Amino acid sequence: MRVVIAEDSVLLREGLTRLLTDRGHEVVAGVGDGEALVKTITELDAQGELPDVVVADVRMPPTHTDEGVRASVRLRKAHPGLGVLVLSQYVEERYATELLAGSSRGVGYLLKDRVAEVREFVDAVVRVAQGGTALDPEVVAQLLGRSRKQDVLAGLTPREREVLGLMAEGRTNSAIARQLVVSDGAVEKHVSNIFMKLGLSPSDGDHRRVLAVLTYLNS
Repeated sequence: MRVVIAEDSVLLREGLTRLLTDRGHEVVAGVGDGEALVKTITELDAQGELPDVVVADVRMPPTHTDEGVRASVRLRKAHPGLGVLVLSQYVEERYATELLAGSSRGVGYLLKDRVAEVREFVDAVVRVAQGGTALDPEVVAQLLGRSRKQDVLAGLTPREREVLGLMAEGRTNSAIARQLVVSDGAVEKHVSNIFMKLGLSPSDGDHRRVLAVLTYLNS
């Protein structure tokens, strides 16, 4: 897996690089602001060396507001096959929604605290690089919470809501089954019911399934 890291904190950037390289992945570039990120990806693409995934902080210089996520949205539009995983200190619903509004492949939004859970973080980066999704449980909770106010989920049972939340985090059916201590068949039935009740057609790709649900919830 080839990765570009965009993080203005040199210490964190070097730490992320070490986490990934120690597990056999290649960090091809590290930058400290959004413009440098866009420039780097453009240059790599011109050389035919587009990375598999970008890991970017939401807030970067010069204003430390939304430079990172803005750059990420631009890159997703310009390079649909590029995975983008953004890191944030807090759940910023507007940015999460904006990032999820585009292509249905390769997107992630994690809180920086998750980096300390090394295995889960690296797994999330790999999942996004492969075209899947990786959403922080706190992000999912806020998005689903807002949707409940709109009665979008009124027809779902408590168990189906629980399954939907785990789906939105990017977990597979097998992973959900292990989490809930139920059979794979039970999870498949819940997933089928969720799509039926939300008026969505299930797809073969897990990442598309997740994004379809989230797109519906944020409509």
